[in-house]
Order: sequence, then C-alpha cells, then structure tokens
Amino acid sequence: MSQSIAANPDRLLPVDPGTRAIARELLAEVEHLPLISPHGHVPAEMLAEDTTFPDPTALLVSPDHYVTRLIHAGGVGLDQLRVGPGPHSVDSRTAWRHFAAAWPLFDGTASGYWIRSEFEHVFGLPAETVDSFGAETADAVYDAIAAKLAEPSFRPRQLFEDFGLEVLATTDDPLDSLEAHRLLAKDESFTGRVLPTFRPDPYINVAHPEWAARVDRLTAEAGDGVGGYAGYLRALENRRRYFVENGAVSADHGVRTPLTLKLSGPEAEALFAKACRGQATAADRDAFEGHMMYEMARMSVEDGLVMTVHPGSFRNHHTATFTQFGADTGHDIPFAVHYTEGLRPLLQDFGTAKDFHLVLFTLDETVFSRELAPLAGFYPSVYVGAPWWFLDAPDSILRFRSAVTETTGFTRTSGFIDDTRAFCSIPARHNMSRRMDAGFLARLVAEHRLTEARAHEIIVDLVDGSPRRVFKL
Repeated sequence: MSQSIAANPDRLLPVDPGTRAIARELLAEVEHLPLISPHGHVPAEMLAEDTTFPDPTALLVSPDHYVTRLIHAGGVGLDQLRVGPGPHSVDSRTAWRHFAAAWPLFDGTASGYWIRSEFEHVFGLPAETVDSFGAETADAVYDAIAAKLAEPSFRPRQLFEDFGLEVLATTDDPLDSLEAHRLLAKDESFTGRVLPTFRPDPYINVAHPEWAARVDRLTAEAGDGVGGYAGYLRALENRRRYFVENGAVSADHGVRTPLTLKLSGPEAEALFAKACRGQATAADRDAFEGHMMYEMARMSVEDGLVMTVHPGSFRNHHTATFTQFGADTGHDIPFAVHYTEGLRPLLQDFGTAKDFHLVLFTLDETVFSRELAPLAGFYPSVYVGAPWWFLDAPDSILRFRSAVTETTGFTRTSGFIDDTRAFCSIPARHNMSRRMDAGFLARLVAEHRLTEARAHEIIVDLVDGSPRRVFKL
C-alpha cells in the first residue's frame, strides 16, 4: 500500500541521517503524550451539545480564516466559500469545489500541511486520495468526509478523546453565562477539562463599535449598583472572579499594541467619561487601553489569572470585507510593535510580583531575540508565548527556538499554543510542534551542545511541563 507524505514517519524531521535518528528518539518520547491546549477558539457549546458536524465545508473551510484568506487571494470571493452570517450564495459542495480547485495555493504552507494530516489521520482517507486532492477529486473527497461525519462515533466528544486532548481552553466574553462549561464540568461521562478564558477586548477598546453598549450592560449586570468608572472596574473584577469559579486559568488580551500606562484615578475616570460621551480621540483610545492593560495586570496579581497578551494585528484591514462578512474573516494583518518601553509601567509594579504570570505573544518575529527573550530572561513573571497565528508554522517555529533559546533557554516559554477554531486540526498542529522541537533539540545534541539524556528531559518539559507550569494547570 502506498504511503502519503502526510503519513511519512519522518515528516518535518532533519534531513541529515544522524540528526534524524536522534530526532526520532526524541519524538518517540513525546508523540503520544496528552494534548494540552491552553489557548484556542473552539466553542464549549460544541462539546457540551455533542452534535454531528454539519458538512465538510462548514467544518474545514468556512470557519478557518487561514484557509479562506488564501483562496480569496487567488480570486475567489468569500461569499463563494460560505463565510459570514446570513444566507449564502452557494451550497456547501460548490464552496468545497472552490477549495479543491485552489488546493495548489496551499503547497508549502502550514495550512496545507495540517489539512493533509487531517485527511490522513482524522478522516482516514487513502494515501492516493490525500496526495491527489484537487479539482478532479473534489466530489469524491467531499463524499468520503461527509460519510465519516455521519458516523455515530464521529462526534466532538469522541474526537476529543481520540485526539488525546486533556485540556482545552476556550475564549469567552466576560458576560458569557459559561453554561456549557458548567455542563461539561458536571458531566461524569466527560473526563476532559474545558476551561473558559476571560477575553475583555470589546469592553476595553473604546474604538469598538459596541463599546459603550457593552460597558453599560457590564456595569448594570456586575457593577454591584456602582456607576461610572468605579462600577466599570468593579464589574470587571466580579466577572473575572466568576470565571475563576468556573475553572478559568487565564485572561487573554488581543490589544492593538503592548502599550501600558499607569494613570491616576482622576485621569482614568476622565478618559472613561469622555469615551462614554463618544468624544474619545485615537490618542485617548490608546491611552485608555494602555491604562486598562495595567489594571488587568493588577487584577491578575490579585485573582491569579494568567495574563496573556496578543498584540500587533491590524484588525479588519479591509473595510468592505468587514462590513459584509464581519470580523475574523482573514484580513487581519500584522504590524511592528515594541514591548520594552510599552510594558515598562506594568513591569515596574508587577514584573516581580509573586505568582504573576505574563505570557507575551507576537506577530512581529523580529522582537523574539531583541525584546521578548531578554524580558523573559530577567522578569520572573514574563514568559515568551509560542509562535502564534502567521508564525505557528514549521520554519517559523525553528526560527523562534533559535532566536529565544540562546538568551532565555527553554523554561521561559509557554509551550505550544494551537490558537485555532478548526477543531480537527488540533492534533496536526501539536504533532507538528513536537516534530520541530525534536529536530531542534537533535541538532543541539548532534553538535555536542546538549547531552541526549538532557534533550529527552527538555522535550518532555516543552510538551507537557511548560504549559502546565505557565498556565497554572
């Protein structure tokens, strides 16, 4: 029987035979360890309800902006891929055919690697089918996956177990009831951990079109009857406490930049009032968001939630696409950011605070060696977040390890973060990361910079120890 490239046991491992042999042994040490996913976007409701997946397009194409953005760049409209709310102009199979016709665009990309792996390892497609996928085989592959989705065993909870998932964190609005999380926690038949994550961005970014309405609701529901800026802060503290009570271990912040500011009470209150009147300028927006990042750090020191920061994305870059299809549809574009000066007010007060964990992610990989590794190499609170979004790809992971390790070692990094809405890609993403770490460590062993015994200890810590330690699991 032929073997697809997605099934090759040496995929992504070093080419040099001696180094590859070491990498194989390291990979064997961790390949079957449980998956720990402390940051992602799979909805808890999917697991709580355990409903059948709708169709191949709805599962693998439409919700995955890694996929739709590249097809769109090739000239296919997002309306042809069933993206966004409301009625769609094409049926699921037609959208799938667009995806299959665009498949050559994914050669060499991380998305192409993950999807091939899903075809092979999740859906069990034959090798020749995986390697010949394209316009001519679109319908046959669609039908094969649709048949798999119809199987009673192919449900979210069973896949959670089959994938070897132990922990899966979701991303949740501060006012979410967390009912799905509570149902899963009480269900003795479900043995995994699905943890909510506090994500307050629309309540902090005054430029968000719904900021004022959301803040009014937040204060009304959780402000203990206190109004104004004081009630706003109290409401955020109360909702964070509610998340902790329901299993949350982290608060995530998708801010524009890593700016932090320590404003006086009257200064912050004046900015808040100005924003509530709809009079905040762009400078006011940045100042208030920077101050609230300082406040979020203060709250994390008090309530113990790990603080993760994901800056540097120009959200909704194409206005017409945002208007028609909404957010998270493929046109968020990275830009350069600076951490050393921006984070100093926060780190001055909280950088050495006991049990405070601050995980810094970036889309600007030039800062890995210049800023993030040096910060993590001094401040006990700081950890370097794994390559994220556009950087969670094989070569980017190797660049990350090279850039960070020489300054801050292995223990000051977060462990792999899959950061995905594409549930079926989770095992492929984690396996990719483990293979790249095995290759990186194997090179250090082959160059006599690290003993093989120590490399075995390190890779277990990278895969299992680091995410547990950093995210307080």
